[in-house]
Amino acid sequence: MPYNKSYGEEKLEKATFAGGCFWCMEAPFEELDGVKEVISGYTGGNKKNPTYEEVSSGKTGHLEAVQVTYDPSKITYKELLNVYWQQIDPTDLIGQFADKGSQYKTAIFYNTEEQRRLAEESKKQLEESGRFDKPIVTGIMKETVFYKAEDYHQDYYKTCPIKYNAYKKGSGREKFIKEKWSDKTLEKTIKYEKPPEAQIKKNLTPMQYKVTQQCGTEPAFNNEYWDNKKEGIYVDVVSGEPLFSSLDKFKSGTGWPSFTKPLEPVNVKEKEDNSLLTKRTEVRSKHGDSHLGHVFEDGPDPTGLRYCINSSALRFIPREDLEKEGYGEFKKLFE
Repeated sequence: MPYNKSYGEEKLEKATFAGGCFWCMEAPFEELDGVKEVISGYTGGNKKNPTYEEVSSGKTGHLEAVQVTYDPSKITYKELLNVYWQQIDPTDLIGQFADKGSQYKTAIFYNTEEQRRLAEESKKQLEESGRFDKPIVTGIMKETVFYKAEDYHQDYYKTCPIKYNAYKKGSGREKFIKEKWSDKTLEKTIKYEKPPEAQIKKNLTPMQYKVTQQCGTEPAFNNEYWDNKKEGIYVDVVSGEPLFSSLDKFKSGTGWPSFTKPLEPVNVKEKEDNSLLTKRTEVRSKHGDSHLGHVFEDGPDPTGLRYCINSSALRFIPREDLEKEGYGEFKKLFE
């Protein structure tokens, strides 16, 4: 039967990706914060309720795929695309790694025009990056009915870890991923950008929108990160570009997250702010153009600066999640 589970009042969205054997496509998405469920199944074909044996024959037109249900307020479709590209060989026309056949081809199935736009843009950026010597052949097509695969295929990496690990290694997928993405991140390839206004309103909470888009200020001592002591980095809640590090965070007593310097200075721009009686220096993100806060010259050594930033403008990535979130290049900072 077509798979279409309901989550009541939760505002969740779905993304569907075909990346060869679906056993290897569940884990990378299930471990992401904001992902509610990942289901293995079949889509893109012309037979109702296909079985694994029928799909494996290559005669039904279906592709093995995973359907990802996620909370767009916690993780974006663009971030899911970034994870997807890092799991596959997008240059293979006849399958994936050791698995050959039409059912193992790669494809992105979109369910909205916004998903289509983001998928095509993401593919183009990957093509232009020069990361692959051959053309990117992954298809982008409108979603069709998604059929849930048999129960024994679900969470295979959990139920049969030994067989799963042996398969992932033996198929050549594991080696390929390490060779293509070791010490690299897709964020070096995929550009940070400001999403369309409608998407911003959809993704952000009212306070996040007020702060980042309307230059608002959240309450002191009543925000998410003012007293956060965990190790990790802070990225723009709108664009995802890396902004600050916990290594440069200090207790300022102001009630807002405070940093002595940016993690990536190129991603932070300054602007004169005369909205109050005293002249201040506003801090904005370069690519997302989000209002972040202000910078003052009353900070501690070594810079003497205090970047006073609204929590609502940030998303925190713990050090242990840097690799899977696409910020692996910053892991070395915490070693």
